[in-house]
Amino acid sequence: MFEQSFVQTGNRTRKSASVIISTIIQVLVIGVFILIPLIYTEVLPKTTLTSFLTAPPPPPPPPPPPPPVAPKVVHVAPRQFDAGRLIAPKEIPKDVAMIKEDELPPPSNAGSVIGGVPGGVPGAGSGVLGGIIGNVSAAPPPPPAVKEVKPTTPQRIRVGGNVQAANLIKRVVPVYPPLAKQARISGTVRFTAIIGKDGTIQNLQLISGHPLLVPAATAAVKQWLYKPTLLNGEPVEVITQIEVNFTLSQ
Repeated sequence: MFEQSFVQTGNRTRKSASVIISTIIQVLVIGVFILIPLIYTEVLPKTTLTSFLTAPPPPPPPPPPPPPVAPKVVHVAPRQFDAGRLIAPKEIPKDVAMIKEDELPPPSNAGSVIGGVPGGVPGAGSGVLGGIIGNVSAAPPPPPAVKEVKPTTPQRIRVGGNVQAANLIKRVVPVYPPLAKQARISGTVRFTAIIGKDGTIQNLQLISGHPLLVPAATAAVKQWLYKPTLLNGEPVEVITQIEVNFTLSQ
């Protein structure tokens, strides 16, 4: 019995000692976890510390109230006359306005009617406002000036070959090609020509003609000179036809 009681007493002592030791160890561990953040503050994130240590910004101030709207003051001019009757003012004005009427000019004509329009034209009847006095009517306005439109002169006209031939000043006779003369070839070479304002040949286009006669005719016609053609006093270009005849009798 004594042995059993002694053994049981020793177990209880060991249990209480282990409880105390474990409690001390737990307190130390918790203390270490509490003291480490306080000692090593650099390890903690700066954003978290800033959010904890920095006070929140104050709320923005309320917007200012709108300025008061000034009431519109409408000045009403007091009426002095109402339906031909004089109305007494409600308050005494500070300044009294002096109304001075212009004197009427003296009548320009002794025979004018009394009561007519000042400065009007004397007539048989009384003056009437609006421009008509008596039997005299206002003069009609002058007609608008007609702007003279000068006709435009064309830059180029078409003239027949026989008419333009009369204005020929210088005529160069073409040289009869020897080959065409030996082949007994004759005929007429026709051109469409543009004669410039100075009378020279500006452009030459072949219409018809024998190939052996065309070069000699072209070389001669390019040297021709015409009298300038005038239209409304201004020189113009002329489109015409030119014919060069080749005969074996040349």
